[in-house]
Parts: sequence; structure tokens; C-alpha cells
Amino acid sequence: VKITVIILAAGQGTRMRSKLPKVLQSLAGRPLLAHVLDTAEALKPEQIVVVYGYGGEQVREYFADRELNWVEQAQQLGTGHAVQQAMPRVDANHTVIIMSGDVPLVRLETVRNLASAAGDQNLTLLTVDAENAAGYGRIVRGETGEVLSIVEERDATVDQRKIKEINTGLLACPARLLGPWLDALKEKNVQGEYYLTDVVSSAVAAGVGVNVVSAKSETEVMGINDKLQLAQAERACQARIADELMLNGVTLADPQRIDVRGQLKCDSDVFIDANVWFEGTVKLGRGV
Repeated sequence: VKITVIILAAGQGTRMRSKLPKVLQSLAGRPLLAHVLDTAEALKPEQIVVVYGYGGEQVREYFADRELNWVEQAQQLGTGHAVQQAMPRVDANHTVIIMSGDVPLVRLETVRNLASAAGDQNLTLLTVDAENAAGYGRIVRGETGEVLSIVEERDATVDQRKIKEINTGLLACPARLLGPWLDALKEKNVQGEYYLTDVVSSAVAAGVGVNVVSAKSETEVMGINDKLQLAQAERACQARIADELMLNGVTLADPQRIDVRGQLKCDSDVFIDANVWFEGTVKLGRGV
């Protein structure tokens, strides 16, 4: 199955209280969008389409050295509208993976599972069971566990808000199915937006299978909307980097007191003391 990745990166991120576009905010020394692009590129898709909006020229300039297709979402009319802007660039025979520019910690393995479960026949959602589901769309299931719809929190009933399984915003779907469902979207919701999540109801109505892939943790799929969440993601990202270094044979005096702001590569028998930070691209030789 050939893949096109669409990355939604048009949001202003007003809660960041920053003039810098949200997807250029720094995580482990690199923009949020850089982390998402690394994962997308590792899938070896036919193409990557980035939907941009606020601060678009700044975002495009930063990633000018990458092979990307850029599509502008001039008006912020919701996630469904954003994907609509990208679809004319997508081959109807491809499977589309939709990622978010502000969900940087999602693992390559997870996205691969998402694409595999969709194949060329099904709509597949990435979900997670959340301790605190506030602010997220809920996965509504039928009596036998089948997915019926996704209900955004602001449109949810009191009972639906008690559901713990949430939509992460990532999905995979054959383009030939997704295109017509997007064209059929209507803005019948509290926000007056075109929700991408409404394609689930279209799939159910069409008798198309709706699969679910579960993320391993809430941290992996956390969306970053403010500086508090950015700081939480930073710690999670640094912990992941420390784990990877140790699994590759690096000795860390204190895994909680290392900061990698860029990329660090280590040869064998490397020891890193506490309170050390690395910036940019760094390589440590054997026995350092």
C-alpha cells in the first residue's frame, strides 16, 4: 500500500502566548514539527503534505531543506476543512495517514500499526484510554464494542463525557474513501467547524470497517497547547532519550539529569555524568 502523510500544522497556538507559531516551539532543542516530520519520513511515504496557516512563511522557511508539499489553510475552519485542502494533492490509490504537528511524541511503531490496520479497505483510529479525558473527543461504541462515532467534548452529553477512550487526532484511511466523506462534511456543531472526526459516522453508514489502534500511553499522544504541556512533553522526551541511550550501551550517572537539545550519537563504553547537557548535533567516541 502506498502512503501519503498529511500533517496538520495550521494552528496559531494562542494558549502558548507567543509570537512564534506553535509548531516551531522547541522540544528537546528542535521544533515540535521536526519531531513529527522525522516520524513521517521514517515511514517512507510517497509524499508528505503539510497544511500550514498561522506564521506559514516562517514555518516553510525553517523546513525549506525538506522534501515537502505545502498547502495553506487560509481560514481556520476545523480539522476536516484542513484535510480537505490537502486532498487534491493526494493520489486516490494511496492510503492517507493524518498526523498532527503538535503531537510530537507518537512512536514510529504506533503509526506503522495504524497504517497496517487501515490497509486499503478500512478507516483506522488511534485512541488511548485517558485518566483525564477533558477536552478530547470521546469514542462512542455500540453494544458489541463496534465504533459508532467520535463526539467532541463540547457536543457530548453528560454520559458521553464519562467515556475514558479518547480520539488522539491520528487516523489512517484509503484516500478513495476519505475524499467523498470529507466532501460530505457539514458544520452542524457548537463551533461551526468541519470536524474530521465526523468521517467516522460516514464510514459506519457506508458499512466500512472502523478499526482502532491503541497508543501505549497517554504521553505518547499528548497534544501540546500551552507552555505547561510543553514542559511536560520535554521531560517525557528527555526520559525517552535517556532510555534509548542506556539501551544502546551508554552509562548515565543519573538518567533524570541529562538534557539533549538536538541529536546525540554515542560509540561504545561512553559514560555521561549528571547535569550534562548537549546542544546541536554531537557525537561521542568510544570510551568517552
